[in-house]
Amino acid sequence: MEYLKLGQTGLEVSKLCLGCMSFGDSSKGFHSGWLLDEAASQKIIKKALDVGINFFDTANSYAAGTSEEYLGRALKAFANRDEIVIATKIFFGDGHSDSPNTKGLSRKAIFNQVDASLKRLGIDYIDILYIHRWDYDTPIEETMAALNDLVRSGKVHYLGASAMYAWQFQKAQYVAEKNGWTRFSVMQNHYNMLYREDEREMIPFCQDMGVALVPYSPLAAGRIVRDWTADTARSKTDQIAHAKYDATEEQDRAIVARVAELAEQKGVSRAQIALAWLWQKGIHSPIVGVTKEKYLDDFMGAFDVILSADEVAYLDDLYQPHNIVGAL
Repeated sequence: MEYLKLGQTGLEVSKLCLGCMSFGDSSKGFHSGWLLDEAASQKIIKKALDVGINFFDTANSYAAGTSEEYLGRALKAFANRDEIVIATKIFFGDGHSDSPNTKGLSRKAIFNQVDASLKRLGIDYIDILYIHRWDYDTPIEETMAALNDLVRSGKVHYLGASAMYAWQFQKAQYVAEKNGWTRFSVMQNHYNMLYREDEREMIPFCQDMGVALVPYSPLAAGRIVRDWTADTARSKTDQIAHAKYDATEEQDRAIVARVAELAEQKGVSRAQIALAWLWQKGIHSPIVGVTKEKYLDDFMGAFDVILSADEVAYLDDLYQPHNIVGAL
């Protein structure tokens, strides 16, 4: 495993982050068709620790909060809390109530959601707290003030944002700086070889401001790394992935063919090509979600893959503009 400082923070994280959206009670949540139960989730988390991953990402909305519960119990059993970095997200709520005060980014909702996440995770503080989306119904000043108070209280150490427009992220950073509040240190955006819209504004802005880039869906829900006709439980039931990628299937298929071609030439896996591509684009720690331990062993080989400028250009050449997916 390789490690790096997360943007301009002093936090040191593995260059792979384990995403935990695939862990949780299958009777709950919007993606129950491919969730791993607690025993299977523990095996993946233990394997991640064994290969050197110290960075774990979840959210209060994943499987109605049971992802947080599974992750918290596994890390308590297998890891030293001081040695690991736990990130979670707020905005959508945990699905247990439809009340407007249990979701969103009002002061009340933020405090309630954070306390609930801390309880489910079984920890005293959250290393990185992300706002999962932009809240159009709450003044950003209220949100940033509440987040700053959480940092000052010690319940949260660093702040992150996810999946929004660059103007929104810039506005939040400006409000925080203007008032002497804690700014966001991390951006968790949607970015991979099949979806590169953030190269226009968000990624250059983050790189200019020293904000760490920790993208979700780095393998496009597996589409980059498997044969296009492959049938998996996730490919059949993941409606979110279908919404993200089905509309661009024709052009994406051609890009995936080039990934396969280059992987064969270099004698490596497609996943290793995709991860190496991300790191060479300046990404800090892509969030990888897995349902089998063997995938983590495969990912480790990506550290030895170096793509030439010509190879990166070959992979980039067929990309065409996409509709925005992720920002609401």
